[in-house]
Amino acid sequence: MFFLNLSLGEFLAVWGLVSGGVFALYLLDRSRRKIRVATLRFWTPSDKPPEAKHRKRIQQPWSMLLQLIAIGLLLAALAQLRLGSPDRMSRDHVLVLDSSAWMAARTGPMTLLDQAKRESILWLRSLPSGDRVMLVRADALPTPATVFAIDRPATERAILETRPGASAINLKATLDFARQMQRQHGSGLGEIVLAGSFRSHANDLPSEAELPANVRLLPVKSDLRNVGIRKVTLRRSPADAQLWEVFVAVKNYSRQVENAPLAVTFGSAPVGSARLTLQPGAEESARIEFRTKAAGYLEARLVMRDAIVEDNGATLELPEQKLVRVMVYTREPALLRPLLNANRWLTATYAPPEEYKADADAEIIVIDRFAPPVKPARKALWIEPPAKGAPIAMLTPARGAKLTGWRNEHPMAAGLRSLDLRLDETSVFAPSANVTVVAESDAGAVAVASNDAAYLGFHPGRGALRFELTAPLLMANTLEWLAPDGMRRREVTGESVGNIQIPLESGVDSSSVRVLGASDIAIPFSIVDGNLQFYSGERGMVRVRTGSKEQVYSLSLPDIAESTWDAPAKVRRGVPRGVADSIASRDIWQWLAIAGGLLLLIEWIWFGRTRLPAVQQQTLPGTEILRRFTAPFRKAS
Repeated sequence: MFFLNLSLGEFLAVWGLVSGGVFALYLLDRSRRKIRVATLRFWTPSDKPPEAKHRKRIQQPWSMLLQLIAIGLLLAALAQLRLGSPDRMSRDHVLVLDSSAWMAARTGPMTLLDQAKRESILWLRSLPSGDRVMLVRADALPTPATVFAIDRPATERAILETRPGASAINLKATLDFARQMQRQHGSGLGEIVLAGSFRSHANDLPSEAELPANVRLLPVKSDLRNVGIRKVTLRRSPADAQLWEVFVAVKNYSRQVENAPLAVTFGSAPVGSARLTLQPGAEESARIEFRTKAAGYLEARLVMRDAIVEDNGATLELPEQKLVRVMVYTREPALLRPLLNANRWLTATYAPPEEYKADADAEIIVIDRFAPPVKPARKALWIEPPAKGAPIAMLTPARGAKLTGWRNEHPMAAGLRSLDLRLDETSVFAPSANVTVVAESDAGAVAVASNDAAYLGFHPGRGALRFELTAPLLMANTLEWLAPDGMRRREVTGESVGNIQIPLESGVDSSSVRVLGASDIAIPFSIVDGNLQFYSGERGMVRVRTGSKEQVYSLSLPDIAESTWDAPAKVRRGVPRGVADSIASRDIWQWLAIAGGLLLLIEWIWFGRTRLPAVQQQTLPGTEILRRFTAPFRKAS
């Protein structure tokens, strides 16, 4: 028997203080004489004030004793007196239920998660009623499902409502989280119970030194036959804009050789197939090509039955590839045709300046060495605009100007480093707050950009510049900057949720990298050793933009871990037997509070009537029997 809220010394001190006050009230109670007179006319006040005499003894000791006992019982209830010993008080346990993707595997009519739920409920019912339990659902991130509570039905409901997730469990992080919860919120240190298959990635497995001493395992069978798709990558062929290349990576998680038939369909029509023979634990890829320029859905599926169905198929959405339309107004189309035909993402139409239309049906308008009467209503590329009629201020044209620098922070000059190039003739643009300088020469700015237009003071297809690599690169950068969405190169990848790592191309500016989730919400990322890394624990679409390239990740595949944790032999396993009777300590504060209240009620019924005024002394219901029963005791007092 022990107090949970107070020590024995504190309880005795409080009870002694309150008891002393009650004793003083009984001992110092004043006595008065009652005098009867016929009328106030014969009342003569005394010259001396009446003397108040203190009682030398307590007139009602049984009343005081009942009150002291009742106060002691109420204080014991507040101190939470418990039956048992302090080492048998209630403990706080953390139940970790493995809700990773592997737990969706089936063994007959039940999944691995169903087996883990059954073991968890059996363990929960073996605990003493006073022990508190916190349920944690664990996949890549441990998530508390309940607080520390003794409400067993609520905890069982939370166990039954658990569903398998899409990521692999991180055992090391889960154990650290459970230990931290016990340290912060627990009073009596209980067990950390892991219920599941304990299948995790190699880097997420705990070592024996990192394993807490209070761990208990509730294992379920995890050696199952399973083959799954790990990754699907779609990209357009560099030589043909309408040719798609499909790469499908398949992994064998079984301990036996598996034959995996693979079928690929686009818009429900078959476009390719393959049969892979996989060694235990091996991963292989299949490459399939098909041609289309339309948008649609591509599905890669393993035609087989195994333990996990979710990783047997992946569906990706292919975007429609629209070519950027360019309207070129020039008298010498032969100078620009080689530069424009080199870009397979656009289609060019040529017309003389006399047919100029400000609202031509195109995304980009190229104006070659003339000044139109009306400013174009589309984004435009001006090549050697004349000083008269040009939309921006210009200086005197220069001959034999020498290029001295590129502003590589602007997309038009990305990757351009050539210097000391001689320009036979070039227009020179005056500095202005409305334009950004892209290229400079010893005569001044020779390439500038505004919000909706680009201006080249020289012709990239004339003179010595047409033999330089700078000309096609400058033209491609300029058109890509004017129409970024149409010129963006796209790759579509079906990936599993979790940690994503993407190798970046050399020369990619880290400031231009963006990772966007649903509704264009930015996702945190890092760049380490030339690799872009980010994490997503939920299924969905993620777009990664690196300059002019966009990679679309369809995170629809489950993250299946490849390693099974071999726990040390010293770790306790299974549901304990007979624990409830061996460690129980019972809380009795409710009964103490009821007993204290009953004693106060009895004391008031027994002695309280004599303290009331005469006009209020009436027989209360049920008190006559009690009065007759207690008459011998009252006479003795």
